[in-house]
Amino acid sequence: MPVLILLGCFLLLLLLLLGAAVIHTLLIPRKKSTYQPPEADEEAFRLAEKLSRMVQIPTVSIPETDQRELFLRFHRLLEELFPLVHQHLEKIEVDGNLLYCWKGQRHDHPLVLMSHQDVVPAEGEWLHDPFSGDIADGLVWGRGTSDTKCTVMAFFQAVEELLTQGVTPPQDVYLSSSCTEEWAGDGCPKLVELLEKRGVRPFLVCDEGGGIITEPIGGIPGNFAMVGVFEKGKADILLTARSHGGHASAPKKGSPIARLAAFVHQLETRDPFRRRMSGEVSAMFRTLAPYASFPLRLVFSNLWLFRPVLLRVLPMISPQADAMLKTTVAFTMQKGSDAFNVLPQKATLGINARFIPHQGMEESLAILRKLAEKYDLEMEVMHGSEPSRAVDIHGQGFQLVQTVIGEAFPGCAGSPYVMTGATDARCYERICDNVVRFAPVVYGPEQMKGMHGLNETIAVNCLPGAVAFYRRLILAMDRVD
Repeated sequence: MPVLILLGCFLLLLLLLLGAAVIHTLLIPRKKSTYQPPEADEEAFRLAEKLSRMVQIPTVSIPETDQRELFLRFHRLLEELFPLVHQHLEKIEVDGNLLYCWKGQRHDHPLVLMSHQDVVPAEGEWLHDPFSGDIADGLVWGRGTSDTKCTVMAFFQAVEELLTQGVTPPQDVYLSSSCTEEWAGDGCPKLVELLEKRGVRPFLVCDEGGGIITEPIGGIPGNFAMVGVFEKGKADILLTARSHGGHASAPKKGSPIARLAAFVHQLETRDPFRRRMSGEVSAMFRTLAPYASFPLRLVFSNLWLFRPVLLRVLPMISPQADAMLKTTVAFTMQKGSDAFNVLPQKATLGINARFIPHQGMEESLAILRKLAEKYDLEMEVMHGSEPSRAVDIHGQGFQLVQTVIGEAFPGCAGSPYVMTGATDARCYERICDNVVRFAPVVYGPEQMKGMHGLNETIAVNCLPGAVAFYRRLILAMDRVD
């Protein structure tokens, strides 16, 4: 009898909590993100032509290779496309990396606008040649259109237009563009070192990373300005399994590939990494809640009740959302024997790991190393970095970006967002507290799929909005105290 009473009390409490959550959800005003870029006009196609010409120079960066001449060719095109920028701004070129300084009325809260010149290789069969820069079907086609020559074009154009109007910016403005971002090279660190030597401490840095994402989570329709507030750490790891080899006709148990496979199987089926919802991720869900269908709105707006459930079901809903909660590992390269009938003396497995702040690089690597020892595997960390520092989402820098987003893209909801990839932005954290990751262009499903993949594109009609965002952000620096 006491057990039944306890069970009844528990069920009653559960119903009361659920009822409170439902009432709270019903009291939240329903919202809709209404922003859509306007139809492409003459200005949009004029910007598309500039971007097209930038795409036609194949600035594919290759690690540890001197490609300065290739990037100087790209720089000459920038001089042609943006003549006033090159007449009025101080230009510094370091091994193909670019830094421009536009002196403002004040110098105490500088602004850095940044994006990279280099692109990844373009392999496979494309609908349009990857370096054609074709403008067709309302899109600019080619490698680098969305990642990220679109933003390089947009902030150069914003400065060009303000110079045409005779504007002197409220604060110093720096345009920063490396040519080694795609392989985490030393380009951006060289630019940061230069600024550091000059004693420049930017108030705000705005790089790529987030963007205006169409349906960021299934069941939340519309375009949302997802502003990256920190990046996960990362490492490339090589596992090696060894044996004496032998003929495949008489295999022994525990061959190198079998041990590597057992390692992979254990990580895939028994995830050793803890899921935890950071304050930034919680803020993202709360921000998106009013725009969601009722079931999602109920969960997202009542994390006090549904957080444990959400931590369990997110992996089934979205790998991208799940990656914001935990350290992840991806198995990317494998090599064994060169013949079908030969057991390998050595087999290797390449891993790309991404570290979450609550379980950073040191702890995550220790977990992987212990598992590697279990299967008699050698583990070598090729290179690694800790997660970046988070931007204060209640601070003036982040809030200024949110305000400008609302002005440049009326009806577009803005939200904090966790970067699961990596950018040059982390290099600026040495000298700046407000480093946000936001590219002011629309990334629909096709754009998301095309980045680092086939048929990379950007919509022509979203380009004027990107220029307007940077123009407004430069002028909005007079609000900083």
